[in-house]
Amino acid sequence: MTDKEIIYDVAITGGGLAGLALSIQCAKAGYQTILFEKDDYPRHKVCGEYISLESKPFLEKLGIPVSDIQLPHINRLLTSDVYGNAYYFTLAPGGFGISRYMLDDLLYQRAVNLGVNVLTQEKVVDITWRGTFFKIETDKGTYHSRLSAGSFGKRSNLDVKWKRPFILRKKGKLENFIGVKYHIRLPYPDDQIALHNFKDGYCGISQVEDGICCLCYLTTAANLKASGGSIAQMEKGILMQNPSLKEIFSTAEFIYPEPLVISQVSFSPKASIENHVLMLGDAAGMIPPLCGNGMSMALHSSLMAFEAMKPYLEGQQNMEQMEQDYTSRWKKQFALRLSAGRMIQRFFGRNQTTWFFLKAMKTMPVVSRWVIRATHGEVF
Repeated sequence: MTDKEIIYDVAITGGGLAGLALSIQCAKAGYQTILFEKDDYPRHKVCGEYISLESKPFLEKLGIPVSDIQLPHINRLLTSDVYGNAYYFTLAPGGFGISRYMLDDLLYQRAVNLGVNVLTQEKVVDITWRGTFFKIETDKGTYHSRLSAGSFGKRSNLDVKWKRPFILRKKGKLENFIGVKYHIRLPYPDDQIALHNFKDGYCGISQVEDGICCLCYLTTAANLKASGGSIAQMEKGILMQNPSLKEIFSTAEFIYPEPLVISQVSFSPKASIENHVLMLGDAAGMIPPLCGNGMSMALHSSLMAFEAMKPYLEGQQNMEQMEQDYTSRWKKQFALRLSAGRMIQRFFGRNQTTWFFLKAMKTMPVVSRWVIRATHGEVF
């Protein structure tokens, strides 16, 4: 029997953190699992590369020896307003830095070793529910599965094909951002993550493995357009108006020959299920704007998806019950967290509102504790 003739228990579209983590859980439980990834491993991705400690036990249960890797432990937060005024906070419970290049590859190797059929450089073009099974069409063939999960990027071809509401929605304040990432070398505290504001955007920096720093910023497409479409000109004319960022960009050694860039990033809400496909990670809107905690949320979403899938695969629930279970789990765990993240997002990258918000965090500890708590979850 060929791969295309097998009816897999679970088919996963997208091999990022959430997709790989789900595939590992399914394989460990004995389910036949296939995962489609349009690119290859290892590779870099636009990401803040900070993971809060809530995720550490889960990663180790998956078989990723986080404790054995020399990774920076981060427990301090530095923020600066657009004028460069600095504000320091304790980051509790804190987290650690690890690059997507390393972590995705560790998860990929673990999935393959457990028997997941990982098909790289194969793009899924459609997924349809046929009443008793899913039909997954790729650019190389057709596959079938009992359940399907989507862990694709922030704006994929499937989002467009399925006409998901956030694709059709008129561009608003939470739409059409761009993300830019570098790996850099410069003397930087390994226990600190910084969030530096600039006009209509903010830039995070923290250490990952091997003494390298991740520098990742988010801004509006309008900023890039106003800079003639030039990333370098935008950094010089807009980001470096913040003295803290000017010093970093002027003194750091940039490791990439060119930055990694993603466009059309949206903070708008997304459905956790589309066409009976369970959505994970960015596909379900897991983009909190503070501290890069999307990595933890993606991992947690994979656990919730697995816990919802298992009763269905064991014949204890029907499709409707499984979908209700997953939707309920998702809302309970993430709805308030994402709402808080979108609210915080509105305060950053503005001259007066950013200054006011950071002042409030500094002078009223209850505010800073709420902000940090709202962007970090409980251990899972």
